[in-house]
Amino acid sequence: MLLRHIPFLKAVFFYSITAFGGPQGHLAMMIKTFVEKRRDVTLEELMEFTAFCQLLPGASSTQTITLIGYKRGGVLLAILTLLIWITPACVLMGLLSFVITYFHQDLRVFRFVQPMAVGFLGYAGFKAFKISVKNYATAGIMVGALLLTVLFRSPWVFPSVIIAGGVVSNFSSKRIPDIPGKRRKIQWANLWLFALIFIVAGVLSEVTKARPFRLFENFYRFGSIVFGGGQVLIAAMLDQYVIRKNHVPLMTPQEFLTGAGMVQAIPGPTFSVASFVGGMVMRDMGKAYQVLGCIIGSIAIFLPSLLLLLFFYPIWQNLKRYVYVFRALEGINAAVVGIMWAATMILLSSLGIEWMNVLVVLATFCLLQFTRIPAPIIVMGCLLLGWWLP
Repeated sequence: MLLRHIPFLKAVFFYSITAFGGPQGHLAMMIKTFVEKRRDVTLEELMEFTAFCQLLPGASSTQTITLIGYKRGGVLLAILTLLIWITPACVLMGLLSFVITYFHQDLRVFRFVQPMAVGFLGYAGFKAFKISVKNYATAGIMVGALLLTVLFRSPWVFPSVIIAGGVVSNFSSKRIPDIPGKRRKIQWANLWLFALIFIVAGVLSEVTKARPFRLFENFYRFGSIVFGGGQVLIAAMLDQYVIRKNHVPLMTPQEFLTGAGMVQAIPGPTFSVASFVGGMVMRDMGKAYQVLGCIIGSIAIFLPSLLLLLFFYPIWQNLKRYVYVFRALEGINAAVVGIMWAATMILLSSLGIEWMNVLVVLATFCLLQFTRIPAPIIVMGCLLLGWWLP
């Protein structure tokens, strides 16, 4: 039965090696490939898929392309679609962890990728601010999230801030009216597998203290709680592995920023940065464990997205009738903006005050904001600048 889906899977593979530009660029390419060219879904269906995936934590563009596969051929095709979509980016980012580890003395070319990554994050925060912060309430949520993220370097600050933002925005009853219609009973049993993996991963991490189990728990938790895309994931990983208080850093800020910058230059999901971080975290245990770290990072970061998608989509027609979901989303988006601004400040401070670093940050932001130069071209320019300057 899968043979008839081979043309679709070929289209997914081509999409996976050409989809630059993050979720916004991915959506534009989905419209061109799967709506206009192949007609796998209608534009209205794709927009509904996108709106639904924005309500879930995890990689939204990954969930959207997976949902196209699910609509076309069920669970099996959805899983194959996900694997084809994430594999090229995860392989490239995993290889980068080996390049950083074993050829670090020859990596002068990457020195401006780090401030470039800060410019990308600042631009993302600016764009998200224009969309998500529209009144005093959302501005207050944003500022509160920024301050809490800077002051409390705990891995639980992100879900706490996001939940608090959703709760605060639900005090209003004016923004979105309730949607009439008969509600169906939600089968909450569909959530137990997702929760079971979450709990088992946490228990094994604490009981065994083994780094592979801890790595899986970290990434599974990130994939379960991160709203707002790859930039928020990068901020969470920065806190966990680089700057967390009372914690021995497993990566230097320069190494982390190199990976965060290079993920902008490759096609595919931004969440593939987990493959790079997983390899870097396990590198001191040998090459085999470094490969294992890349694999664990790739699987654990995308698994929650898949489970939440497959479990929640069949009840989407019910969920979208609950007005509190939409009200919460407004506060969640504002909190995400605060987290992104906090991450920008933290990363910028880690660069120091070298004038070239500041110039690259500002130039990256301005090129993204005022020109239509694609992100990969900006990355290539920073690589050439690092190679050319003494």
